[in-house]
Amino acid sequence: MYSSSPAAAPLVREPLHAPVAHLVRGGVIEGIHYGSVVVLGADGDVQFQLGDIEAAFYPRSALKPVQAVAMVRAGLPLDGDLLSLAAASHSGEEYHLAGTRRILELAGLTEDDLGNVPDLPFDPVVRDAWVRERRLPSRLAQNCSGKHAAMLYTCKLNGWSLDDYLDPAHPLQQAIAEIAEDLTGQRIARVTVDGCGAPLFSVSLHGLARAAARITTAPPGTPEARVADAMREHAEMASGSGRDVAALMRAVPGLLAKDGFEGVQVAALPDGRAIAVKIADGANRARIPVAAAALARAGVDPALLAEFAGEPLLGGGEPVGCVRPVRALDPVMLPACA
Repeated sequence: MYSSSPAAAPLVREPLHAPVAHLVRGGVIEGIHYGSVVVLGADGDVQFQLGDIEAAFYPRSALKPVQAVAMVRAGLPLDGDLLSLAAASHSGEEYHLAGTRRILELAGLTEDDLGNVPDLPFDPVVRDAWVRERRLPSRLAQNCSGKHAAMLYTCKLNGWSLDDYLDPAHPLQQAIAEIAEDLTGQRIARVTVDGCGAPLFSVSLHGLARAAARITTAPPGTPEARVADAMREHAEMASGSGRDVAALMRAVPGLLAKDGFEGVQVAALPDGRAIAVKIADGANRARIPVAAAALARAGVDPALLAEFAGEPLLGGGEPVGCVRPVRALDPVMLPACA
């Protein structure tokens, strides 16, 4: 169960990861993805674990729902699609850019006020179109621009300085750190800088799953519930029209899910069941199949997860293998890979 005060910070150590997925080609295990997995029951207890769920790690963008909760607690008045965008790692589609502009306009600010790094859109199709059109990288197109716009809006509402809003000592980032410790139930182990330039807090995989569960089980109308509702109802705004994390939320009723770079995935159900996954080598191809197996372990109907078994491995343009979770995670006899 959850404690009212944060526990000690997780240890900074080399994680004791375990095999979580096999790369099978022609009936032979060609490669092994190591990582860690945790499954929490509705009571908050660990129902299943594999690898190292207590070592300090960086959740990357999987922590964005927590950051969004902190901003709402600090007075951010967004709801619906714009609140979902505040927690997004978006694909850079035009509706993402338009939504970010709307948040900036509400704050009386412009793209020039954003402190995230300029980039091309995350979605490869959208990015290729930008390149063909000779459009340059921009802060608006970078996948964290919605979060940064919401951070600026939160600062404006509180009378906090804007130029240094990404400084870990800034009142906004201190407020986010406090809520991260509250929701994960543990002290932050280390603070570094994420790819977008915002502070990034190191917690444990167990703590990340705990935070997701606390967000989805919060009473209606609370900041946590507002963030969860916004992301579930506007899944494409939190990711993109072709993204697996949006498809996962559509497929499983009530599921809140968020991905992060370097092979991180967290998801939680309204009753508090939650899973968190870290793929040690950061391989995206193992993230969703392992997360789907973990969700099945949590009691989600496997039929709802069938489309998330992973992309087939091709040989000469034909399926010759697959990435499949290890049997310790998925004990059911799996269909043989080609």
